[in-house]
Amino acid sequence: MTAKNYAKDYKPMDLLAVAAAKEVEDGDVVFAGTGLPMLAILLAQLTHAPSAVCIYEAGTVDGRAPDIPTSVGDARCAYQASIAAGLTETFYGSLHSGYVDLAFLGGAECDKYGNVNCTVIGDYRSPAKRFTGSGGNPDINSFARRTVFIMVQEKRRFKEHVDYITSPGWRIPKWPSGEYVPKKEVYGKFYKGGPVAIISNMAVFRFDEDGIMYLDTVHPGFTPEQVKDNCSFDLNISRCRGETETPTVEEIEILYNKVDPEGIFLP
Repeated sequence: MTAKNYAKDYKPMDLLAVAAAKEVEDGDVVFAGTGLPMLAILLAQLTHAPSAVCIYEAGTVDGRAPDIPTSVGDARCAYQASIAAGLTETFYGSLHSGYVDLAFLGGAECDKYGNVNCTVIGDYRSPAKRFTGSGGNPDINSFARRTVFIMVQEKRRFKEHVDYITSPGWRIPKWPSGEYVPKKEVYGKFYKGGPVAIISNMAVFRFDEDGIMYLDTVHPGFTPEQVKDNCSFDLNISRCRGETETPTVEEIEILYNKVDPEGIFLP
């Protein structure tokens, strides 16, 4: 087995893109949004997952852009695509029909069960801050078999309970009692899956058998204790496997020379 040639100089965005790309399995149907998810899926297709299929929210399926589009609505998304239609095709024809294996999403807040908020901060009826809305977040998260969230790590963002559940995690409040129960109990036959990882600028988190978040790996330059201090709940760090694997020289070259040569998202 050939030893990996790890890059000595890389930027935080490079590490996030590589970590996200490793969540893609060969043959996956991946629902990706603008920005870092694009970097991840294109890198995966050019390395370990050449048969992965990318769906862009605006309406293209299995496009093979020569380099990264500026957004999900960029015409480059349709290059060599199997389907170039619209939202109806991607959401109802692909997502709601059960074809999506993996989705990349973001959010303003998450809690220890993987519930994500991108709707309001504070009380819904009188919020301190209202965001632009879900943007398909709950649909994509609920119908994909696996979801990976990419978020900024801050104590105020990683909470015991989010202010509002836009996208349900592994445990959600059951009406009318408000008791947190497994999502499968509430969804019944409509249950598909849930979040398998949250990738932040400090670490990679996963979920245990009870649907509770734990620290999987910590990014170089941080300690498990620092990550725990940036959570508002008692994060389990006992299962940490060590440091997140850093990008290789080959991965950096592919990112900058083939995926994003124009520097649209990479600094």
